[in-house]
Amino acid sequence: MQKKHYLCSLKETRMDNRNQNNQTIPNNQNNQNIQNDQNDQNNQSIPNTPSIQSIQITPSTQNTQNPHLFLPQHGHYRQLRVYQVAEALYDLTFLFCQRFLSHHGDRTVDQMVQAARSGKQNIAEGNQAAATSSETEIKLTNVARASLEELLADYEDYLRTRSLPQWGQRHPRLNAMRQWTKSNDFLQNYKTRSSRMNDEEMANLGITLCHQAIYMLGQLLKTMQERFTTEGGIKERMHAARTGYRQQQDAQFTALQSENAALRLRIKQLEEELKTLKAQNNQNNQNIPSTQTIQSIPSTPNTQTP
Repeated sequence: MQKKHYLCSLKETRMDNRNQNNQTIPNNQNNQNIQNDQNDQNNQSIPNTPSIQSIQITPSTQNTQNPHLFLPQHGHYRQLRVYQVAEALYDLTFLFCQRFLSHHGDRTVDQMVQAARSGKQNIAEGNQAAATSSETEIKLTNVARASLEELLADYEDYLRTRSLPQWGQRHPRLNAMRQWTKSNDFLQNYKTRSSRMNDEEMANLGITLCHQAIYMLGQLLKTMQERFTTEGGIKERMHAARTGYRQQQDAQFTALQSENAALRLRIKQLEEELKTLKAQNNQNNQNIPSTQTIQSIPSTPNTQTP
């Protein structure tokens, strides 16, 4: 019984010691919280500086464009207003022929659709051909204008042969139609609104669009003529680009030759200066007297007194 009591007392003392140690030593979480608080205080005292991740090193932008490129960079034809109008005119002409001409077997259906398509496609082809041939660009643009002139005559013939009125300058609905065709709403909703029109309205709409596209193509042709007069054709640009490149190369070669000659002259000057310095050094060495050798005196033995 005494041994058991002794063992129990030992266990109790060990448990007490452990509890005391746990109370004196703080938890790891408490330590982390204390460290975080200290870091927050330090961060508040230090001014705000961008972190490494927030700093983006942007490389220096260099102009990599080659000044000797001779192919002009034109905008895409789909961004041209005249192409957008021509595309809408093609869609409306196709719908017009389906609704009012296809049931009668009229041969003008193919002609009207092909004329509308030619106006649209030649604008696109001429814009793409402008990079290599100004002549082809002008020719195709003129073909597009001629095709729309043919389409305009077909719409006018349709109204005249069916005794339908063609809206003139004084017609009350013409101004409203012109304003609508010039707005952005027209390009988004022309199919929906045209489906509710009769043949008179659609034919006058086609005539209005033909007039607008023909006018814009005429202005585009004037711009092409001015650009050809000032910049020239592809052959002239190729010759100018090649000549400019050769002139630049010749100028660089001349500059390198002059720089090489200047460097050779400088090397000769440095060699002469080096020779004079060597000669002065030899003279100074001859003027310095030679040092006499000191003869070693034999050491006398130490005589000790008796």
